[in-house]
Amino acid sequence: MDGVTGVGKVDTEKFRLRRFVDQLIAMGEVEIHEEHVGLTDLGRIIESSDKAQLFKSAGPQNLEVVAKTAGNRRRLAAAFGVSEDKLFDEYFRRLATPQPLVEMSSKDAPVHQLVFKGDEVDLTKLPFYPHHAFDGSCYMSSAIDFVIDPATGRRNVGCRRLSLRNRNETGTNITAPSDLKRIYQASVARGERLPVTFTVGGHPLDFIGATGRSPGDELALIANFRGEPMGIVKSITNDIWVPADAEMTLEGYFDERGYIEPEGPFGEYMGYYGAIHMDPIFHCTAITMRRDAIHHTLQHGVAFNLDQTDSANITAMRTEAEAIRLLKAAGRQPVDACMRMVGGGSNTLRISLKQRTAGEAKQAIHSLFGAIMRLKHIYVFDEDIDIRDERHVEWAMGTRFQADEDLIVLKGISGMPMDPSLNGRRIGAKAGFDCTRPIGRADEIPLTRSAAKVFKGPARFQTVEQALTASPMFYADVVESVGSDDGREVAAALDALRAAGKLGRDKNGKYYLAKSEPGVTAIVGELYHDPNDGL
Repeated sequence: MDGVTGVGKVDTEKFRLRRFVDQLIAMGEVEIHEEHVGLTDLGRIIESSDKAQLFKSAGPQNLEVVAKTAGNRRRLAAAFGVSEDKLFDEYFRRLATPQPLVEMSSKDAPVHQLVFKGDEVDLTKLPFYPHHAFDGSCYMSSAIDFVIDPATGRRNVGCRRLSLRNRNETGTNITAPSDLKRIYQASVARGERLPVTFTVGGHPLDFIGATGRSPGDELALIANFRGEPMGIVKSITNDIWVPADAEMTLEGYFDERGYIEPEGPFGEYMGYYGAIHMDPIFHCTAITMRRDAIHHTLQHGVAFNLDQTDSANITAMRTEAEAIRLLKAAGRQPVDACMRMVGGGSNTLRISLKQRTAGEAKQAIHSLFGAIMRLKHIYVFDEDIDIRDERHVEWAMGTRFQADEDLIVLKGISGMPMDPSLNGRRIGAKAGFDCTRPIGRADEIPLTRSAAKVFKGPARFQTVEQALTASPMFYADVVESVGSDDGREVAAALDALRAAGKLGRDKNGKYYLAKSEPGVTAIVGELYHDPNDGL
């Protein structure tokens, strides 16, 4: 296989899910449930808290189940081993650094410590559970699918939900546009089964790799995001290679009959249910797992709590990074990018941008809509706005945005198929909001945000006149420059200069030493024109 170094040794514990859960516990990110919990209670408990959830005894089999391991930005940063402010840099570094795949024998692969084949296969003993009130079945939401395109030999990786049918069959969802859908439909057209192996219980980095797109080997993409060589093992009942350190695998195939059984509804990533539709059947031929396997589930598609879902956080991080990359490639100077995950489908993006020429904000909006299909609303702010702070955003939206000049509406643009506001259409409208100040006017006082002065010492001048001889200053700067902790004597000193015919002010309010009529403040330059003057 391309990129495989041959048989060798790798650390099969470093990137296992259980080790990462231990790390999250040490960070205070996990609520632990020691008591027995029924499978029907999992969804409610998982949804009730913003922390990751660890159940020590779930269902009649008393299984250990963990949820929401990638449910916020802090957990994702921990997965990369960096602080949150370094996340984008590390993401791009790993994406650009290929890592080898190392073949391991089945006897050395932890995920093959327990093997169940044939009549031993029993999916009903695994923790499938009801996620949402109107779902079509009980679900396993954290499966990563590995297939090989029979036409090209290329390995494809994605994420898939599985709905329980019986001991060795599940439903799944292969309706949305994807490489797997294309590969499977081609197999059906040839009258062939499509072998597939799912891993269940992976490190968050595995999901980041699995949800990415690559024209090459997508199994290698997982290794790249891990940033180290990755051990892989060949499946027991098919020829598909998967990470050897997973908690569990489900091997089998999608049968050749195609879209034959109704599947769904299921609570989807926009916070609405995906409708029931026809889908393929997965036939399980083997289950393998670690002896101490920890089972894994994702919170998925919970309206008003979408910012706690694994998929929204992973999607947001990737989209933010891609937006920054695109803007830098276009010669822009982005400061930050922030996806609004609670907005439904992670389709709302905020950008802070350092503008150098007029129109850059609007150009950025057009270029991002053209490159990232999932985006529906884009807000662009100046670099002085913290786009992760609602107070900053609301203030800028209310003071720097005019709908007749700064609203950009694009019609006839492809949208996300599951967006219910499209009413079944494939194309719709998208909106951009330019919430930036007019270029070149950031220093004008009517466009400057007000805040308390932070006074710092020591004094640089002995008198107010000496300070203004050095340069024009705002009042508070004069107070600081003479080392006053009061300020009233500075106002009196300015008045003395006014009385002596030595004081002037410009349109922004700075004080100058300027010749004037005694007792009158001279106006330096032109004042701002108030359109309400004379009304």
